[in-house]
Amino acid sequence: MLRRPEQPPRRATTSRIGAAVVLAALSASLLTACTVPPSDEGVTGPATPPATGSTPSATATPTPTAPELLPEGTASDNLPYFAAIVSGVWSGPDRASGRAYIDALVAGGFDKSAMQVTNDQSTVGNAAESIQFSVMWAGECLVGQVGPATGDPVTTVLPPVPGDTCLIGKTRPIDW
Repeated sequence: MLRRPEQPPRRATTSRIGAAVVLAALSASLLTACTVPPSDEGVTGPATPPATGSTPSATATPTPTAPELLPEGTASDNLPYFAAIVSGVWSGPDRASGRAYIDALVAGGFDKSAMQVTNDQSTVGNAAESIQFSVMWAGECLVGQVGPATGDPVTTVLPPVPGDTCLIGKTRPIDW
């Protein structure tokens, strides 16, 4: 007669199931602990600044500095400064005046003799759809374009065109 192998005691199977249930419960509680929003318990320090009149530390968020002219820099180095000047004029009352951009760039330290600007009006006397202006800088061109056809101002760095100028076509004399 064949003997059946003995079955493991029921107690061992129950303890394995119990261990699995405990392990599952522990895992669930750990996952829950990771997803519960933190409470204020255990936080050290005051929740509000002290009333002694002190100010928050300056190291929390550095304040960005305004761009500036970098005389020894490249055209790309000076593009943020050029763009800031253009944006300033664009947000003012003379946004459709090429002269206003040239004057602002000169006031910002750019060389007027290295600039070009297109006409503010078309050949039939209508306001130009866009105005372009440029500054030759260290062998490259800082170029800006504004106007109703452009939307927000566009500024970029481009290589010079043949003839060592920045703008193609007829430009107006900067004689003021």
